[in-house]
Amino acid sequence: MSTPLLPTRSPEQPEALHNATIAPTRYVCFGAFHLDLKKEDLFKDGTRVKLQGKVYQALLALLQKPGEIVKSEELRMQLWPSDTHVNYDANVNTTVNKLRQVLGDSPDQPAFVDTIPRKGYSFVGKVTYVDHPVAPQAPRPEELSPRTTDVVRAEGSASFFRTAILSKWFTAAVVVLVIASMLFGAALVLYAHR
Repeated sequence: MSTPLLPTRSPEQPEALHNATIAPTRYVCFGAFHLDLKKEDLFKDGTRVKLQGKVYQALLALLQKPGEIVKSEELRMQLWPSDTHVNYDANVNTTVNKLRQVLGDSPDQPAFVDTIPRKGYSFVGKVTYVDHPVAPQAPRPEELSPRTTDVVRAEGSASFFRTAILSKWFTAAVVVLVIASMLFGAALVLYAHR
């Protein structure tokens, strides 16, 4: 199965030309995400995710070649015109790191964006192309990798402990407030009887 080409639009490229290059499918889906190519919006479980322009362009560049190496130089050429004077290596790395943050990905155990040392990056997530938006669904247990399952468990545990800690702090704050009020009241009574 061939991968449809995804659109890339340079700032100089007219909108009409950009729209003419859009793949026959409107949505690119991976994990809990779907990318609306027409509106240039990313959604996670049906909720819009904010993407900066360069981060969006980096995502498109990687999705154009899923499973293949996208060289750092290719990313640089797609993200910055040749007459732009920036530290390309640092900016490419920063942009890819921002993309990882948006996707909740990790360079140590990548689910979507893998670093290929001294070469570039590769989109390693499973990609599907559809014509209609995908309704958010929880992944089936057999679709979860052991790492993903551990992350889901850890997030659930972290949420539980965060709630427990916050409720203990709230209770402690109420107790301190009651004790302080009682001491203040006792001080007022003693002062009034002087």
